Amino acid sequence: MSNQAKLATLREHALPLSTDDDLDAVLDHIDDASLVLLGEATHGTRDFYRLRADLSKRLIVERGFDAIAVEADWPDALQVSRFVQLCGSDQTADQALSGFERFPQWMWRNEEVVDLLYWLRLHNQHVQDAGRRIGFFGIDLYSLHKSIQSVVHYLDKADPEAAGRARERYSCFDHVAMDPQRYGYLTSFGLRPDCEEAAVRQLAELTAQAQQHMRRPGASVPDELFYAQQNARVAQNAESYYRAMFSTRDASWNIRDTHMADTLDALRAHIAQRKSGPAKLVVWAHNSHLGDARATEMGKGGQINLGQLMRERHGEEAVYLLGFSTYDGTVTAASDWEAPVQLKRVRPALPDSVEALMHALSKEAPSTLGRFLLPMRGRPAVQQALPASLLERAIGVVYRPETERVSHYFDVELARQFDALIHVDSSSALRPLELSSHWTMEDLPETYPSGL
Repeated sequence: MSNQAKLATLREHALPLSTDDDLDAVLDHIDDASLVLLGEATHGTRDFYRLRADLSKRLIVERGFDAIAVEADWPDALQVSRFVQLCGSDQTADQALSGFERFPQWMWRNEEVVDLLYWLRLHNQHVQDAGRRIGFFGIDLYSLHKSIQSVVHYLDKADPEAAGRARERYSCFDHVAMDPQRYGYLTSFGLRPDCEEAAVRQLAELTAQAQQHMRRPGASVPDELFYAQQNARVAQNAESYYRAMFSTRDASWNIRDTHMADTLDALRAHIAQRKSGPAKLVVWAHNSHLGDARATEMGKGGQINLGQLMRERHGEEAVYLLGFSTYDGTVTAASDWEAPVQLKRVRPALPDSVEALMHALSKEAPSTLGRFLLPMRGRPAVQQALPASLLERAIGVVYRPETERVSHYFDVELARQFDALIHVDSSSALRPLELSSHWTMEDLPETYPSGL
């Protein structure tokens, strides 16, 4: 098949997403999947957030989905969940998002998320059964210190004697929990003992408490105990993650994505117990976490990820992996970790990339294919028309255009990586709640050279 014939095949199957009604095509392709994982090619693109929000709303209203799980820390997202489920003390979305204090705040403290939270809260006001109100939960593991505090705070109220044991165990982290990378450095090089056993024992005690509840006929684990148990899980896995940071990148990555998968499965099981029926979850995370790692350069090098683990654990029919891409536009990102947030221009994608191929489709009909869905699962013609290997761009919270080829591209087999792809040819930056003098367009001439 010639390249032109392949393009024609892809164009034939590309479905425009020009109006809200066009999202029907996405829901039709999702079919009966109960775990819908929605990606993003950057951590700072408004179009991706808006599309994921619109899809999530429809999955909640039309398909009975129970919660949104996001690439965020458990205690910070739990504060948000209490707000949208009408059981917290916060009165505004801004207050509910106040837990997101560390870099990169803009991932969740932005206008699109605020709009979504008010929609969720309004939706939940019409749900009489509090146990069936839609939640908003975090599946990441960076919150070592805050999760430790949350465990102790829960036990202070529920079981003061157990709180004393927790304080004694977690005292191992004194003076380093606020700086977990320093903890990882010191323990990795034998400069201080690690706290692995203490974290494991605390999680085991809370898990035993949860199991006692489950021995009663028809019982479920109380929400607050489950939340404390998940914070203890974060503490245990964060301890492992920060020690692994100083060994290999693959080791720390695999710990993090396995934690995400375990948290997602625990959350799904808890919601199913609470509602006495199967639970359905929407997941928001970066493409690099949700696209099946076995179809990527990183997977072939030893990394696993959330999308792969969900497919392996639950089967491909139950799991739907939706990737997102963009050819150019603007993005909210930093130039380095902990650096000020900036409004940056996204360079036109490199040749032989997923983004360049999607751009070629868009150019043929810009009025209808400026934004489109390319279904791949169950479409042999599409799978055959796609190249066996393409570059794919990944922009996280840091974007370095000057070294883009090295910093942000990797090889993928697109048809195996995702079930479908949504492409936004020219996208716009996410608008943070906190703007600064750095959030202005960089003065780059259009002829600035492409990345290395």
